[in-house]
Amino acid sequence: MELFRGSGVAIATPYKRDSLEVDYEEFARLIEEQIAGGTDAIIVCGTTGEAATMSHEEHVEVCRFCVEKVAGRVPVIAGSGSNNTAASVQISEEMRRIGADGVLIVAPYYNKGTQKGVYAHIRTIAEAVHLPVVIYNVPSRTGGNILPETIAALAKDVPEVVAVKEASGNISQIVKLMQLTDGSIDVYSGNDDQVVPLMAMGAKGVISVVANVAPRVMHDMCAKFFAGDVAGAAKLQCDIIPLYEKLFCEVNPIPVKKALEFLGYKSTALRLPLTEMESAHAEQLRKEMEAFGLL
Repeated sequence: MELFRGSGVAIATPYKRDSLEVDYEEFARLIEEQIAGGTDAIIVCGTTGEAATMSHEEHVEVCRFCVEKVAGRVPVIAGSGSNNTAASVQISEEMRRIGADGVLIVAPYYNKGTQKGVYAHIRTIAEAVHLPVVIYNVPSRTGGNILPETIAALAKDVPEVVAVKEASGNISQIVKLMQLTDGSIDVYSGNDDQVVPLMAMGAKGVISVVANVAPRVMHDMCAKFFAGDVAGAAKLQCDIIPLYEKLFCEVNPIPVKKALEFLGYKSTALRLPLTEMESAHAEQLRKEMEAFGLL
């Protein structure tokens, strides 16, 4: 089951600067600008959305609002992963009830588990929720890598496991995954600097941070590739690298929140332990956004 093809945005969550509450008016604006910019799917309450600092009630409400605002125009995939399997089952069931098209399940962090444990964790969630599951492999965040063999086993054994967001950055590992799964699971790049290389291996697109500020570019990169214009897609891939580097010079989503501020959003606060972007880095980001034509 292909959830989407192209550029899905790992959407940021606007927090008010005075209260750190979610600014739903600005969130609605961001959603509308993503859809107008050609974004092919919205991934809500992931890393970029700062779900780790949300209460259970906030998490559900943000996802519910997103689903209702999108109103079926593009798929909405809701982050519902945790290192607590039972808690992840609970919130994933909430995502099903509010109408999400799928859930994003991150590898368990801190307590981590063996590959056997990771397999059991994801299988338990998937079989409980009966929604399409996108596995999120991001070892830099979780402290644990989901091996290709584990993902291949899940793809074979669990019908709900339909895709993986691969953010290991290890292209050799991702190629191994594609060899083992032979098309039985959809792969999305979790790194904006590897989109075209992975699509050349059969990936269906990207779950993108850069799309928060340049949705049309990320959409067009994927669309050109799938239309056969590989050279055009490759040029866009190369063109975004300086912007990508500035958007990841500090921990995500610190820079993308600053970028949204430069674009005129007011509710770009960060919740601790994330802090404001260093002024020198912010100035470099602003100059790169100007050079890229975003400002």
